Amino acid sequence: MSRLDQSDRDDLTARQYAFPKQRKEPLEDAGHVRNAVARFNQVEDVTDAERDEAWMRIKAAAKKFEVKLEERSWRELRKPKS
Repeated sequence: MSRLDQSDRDDLTARQYAFPKQRKEPLEDAGHVRNAVARFNQVEDVTDAERDEAWMRIKAAAKKFEVKLEERSWRELRKPKS
């Protein structure tokens, strides 16, 4: 996964994030897609509708970068440990 500094993140369009309004979880390459899945449940203050849309963007990026997703829905992801 390439590391994005703040300047790189600022150059990304909102569509290049799983959560565009919050500019969370960039989807620039396969590593970022895997990271977005791993951190999906850690994103706070988003609605289920926003999660549905984010998951669609993640699935599209996963297909583009040939990342195999085990889950069909974000609801199948494990909850973070408290």
